[in-house]
Amino acid sequence: MTHSATSVCTPNTQRSLKNKDRIIFLGDSITQSGVLPHGYITLLSMQLAKHCPELDISLIGTGINGHRVPHCQKRLDRDVLQKNPSIVVLYIGVNDVWHWQHDRGTTTTDFEAGLRDIVVRIQTTGARVIICTPSVIGEKVDATNRYDRMLDEYADISRIIAQQSGSQLLNLRQSFMAYLTKHNPHNLEEGILTSDGVHLNKHGNSFLSRLLLEALCPPLLD
Repeated sequence: MTHSATSVCTPNTQRSLKNKDRIIFLGDSITQSGVLPHGYITLLSMQLAKHCPELDISLIGTGINGHRVPHCQKRLDRDVLQKNPSIVVLYIGVNDVWHWQHDRGTTTTDFEAGLRDIVVRIQTTGARVIICTPSVIGEKVDATNRYDRMLDEYADISRIIAQQSGSQLLNLRQSFMAYLTKHNPHNLEEGILTSDGVHLNKHGNSFLSRLLLEALCPPLLD
């Protein structure tokens, strides 16, 4: 990308991209895979290069397999703050719920307190925060996935924190379920947006990259 001081988006600085923006993605194995050739971070980078080639924007994935909010709290300084981001995308919460199958999940109290701490520490640096709600654990659309109710609860916590902190919300839970309701007529548990009910397949990565592009700068998709 060539250098320019011009913003490609509307004057609303909360929803614009600028030259030299550094976007860091903090999360778990879904984000860890996001930097692979067909991962959502790689696809998003390609989309940004296409839509705003005049901007020099760097994308950095800091996902680690199995991580939950408490893990992300501990490594926030090293993996995020020390890299001086201008935008941080938090895609956390799936493992906080999913790991209850082994009694190692995160309580709602610890999830809320931990996520709030992460957001405050990022905002203190002046960086823009985008909070993603946890998406899916199973792709059935009849509310029979084992963790549907719990995911909704944790997604509500993320939504409330975004509202109270003035952060931007990307409601992946809502967007994924809306897409699956339309595109999963046979009520399959996996194979539409995910390979195993959790981790994104090629189409899921493409879907997420487009949602993020719209969240980062909506006019790009007008």
